[in-house]
Amino acid sequence: MQIRLPDKVKRIIETLTAAGYEAYAVGGCVRDCILGRTPNDWDITTSARPEETKRLFARTVDTGIKHGTVTVLLDREGFEVTTYRIDGAYEDGRHPKDVTFTASLEEDLGRRDFTVNAMAYNDESGLVDRFGGVRDMEQGVIRCVGVAEERFTEDALRMLRAVRFSAQLGYGIAEDTERAIRRLAPGLQRISAERIQAELVKIAVSAHPDYLRIAYETGITAQILPEFDLCMQTAQNNPHHCYSVGEHILHSMQAVGPDKVLRLGMLFHDIGKPQTRTVDEKGITHNKGHAAVGEKMTREILRRLKFDNDTVDKVTKIVRFHDQDIDLTDSGVRRAVNRMGEDIFPLLFDVKRADISAQSDYHREEKLQKVAYIEELYRGICRRKECLSLSGLAVSGNDLTALGIPAGKQIGDLLRELLELVLEDPARNTREELLAVCRARMREMPHNS
Repeated sequence: MQIRLPDKVKRIIETLTAAGYEAYAVGGCVRDCILGRTPNDWDITTSARPEETKRLFARTVDTGIKHGTVTVLLDREGFEVTTYRIDGAYEDGRHPKDVTFTASLEEDLGRRDFTVNAMAYNDESGLVDRFGGVRDMEQGVIRCVGVAEERFTEDALRMLRAVRFSAQLGYGIAEDTERAIRRLAPGLQRISAERIQAELVKIAVSAHPDYLRIAYETGITAQILPEFDLCMQTAQNNPHHCYSVGEHILHSMQAVGPDKVLRLGMLFHDIGKPQTRTVDEKGITHNKGHAAVGEKMTREILRRLKFDNDTVDKVTKIVRFHDQDIDLTDSGVRRAVNRMGEDIFPLLFDVKRADISAQSDYHREEKLQKVAYIEELYRGICRRKECLSLSGLAVSGNDLTALGIPAGKQIGDLLRELLELVLEDPARNTREELLAVCRARMREMPHNS
């Protein structure tokens, strides 16, 4: 099997080889090349010790010298070069206590997580595939290298990574690997929130976000996202729905593009439904107030998983506003944009369509037509550049102060009143008109009477 290595990768491998060492491209970059994909980065493994690698290249950085990794810099581009190694004991279920350098490529490949990531390549030796990575790719399965229980005991995060690779590649998980996950999933409690978050996001933005179902079935989400398990176990007996809450969520995630905020928005948009579920006298389920409850839950979950403030803000707003009614008028849409935010409102069209697509076909066309109509109204408002917030008013607080209105609450109240006038009738958003309104309000103020 021939793989086309980038020139800089070939230079590094050839430099190491010319000095009497072995060197190969290794891991995910080899897998991606076999799949016909462009690797995000290239890792190199070598029999050379770190100090020997450093002697051969003019510019290096000690990025992980303790574990044998040196970053070689070629024209400002970095490539990680790691010495063949055997990992020591994993005392914390995350990191090896120490590593032992080895002269054996096979021993180095044998410490890796999955067979699809345990292949190496150089132009001289060709593909080195000691653990059946190509076979498993042909069969479409994620399988641990060696004994699955050992790999997951070494690093519990590998269980979530198995689901992540499955979702990215569209593969199943080998039976022995899946059995080990089911047994050892509680080990994920030892993994940091930051590492859990990174893998969860990769699943969410993958080609198959619905493979989060595998994480549920194997007991992973019970450890890292128990709120989702409750959704999977909550039925919806309602004409608008044909799935459980959890299955509805998974189908809705598939229906939006691979954007982090959108996919997380769909993951959490109905997270509050189990807590708000009621059943009427006809046996129909309802979830009044689930968006508000879901917003609070989502903020708590995202904080727990150490998400950044911007992501927390945007995703919680999607949850809060995902099913709010919007008046089918220009002024109704302008008020909705003002209420929901100019950054979030445009996202809600994709959110609403995804939500509808994951429901039953009850009134589906009518719902979609309503979304399309609101979107057309919004696009017209944008084309006309109508005012949607305080920053778009033709006057500012300074203008009101210049009229003699004292700084403070009165100015804030008056600006909001002006905005209400303009949201109702954009033609009134002129300096002359708004100042005239302000003067009239001044005459009504007690100190001017």
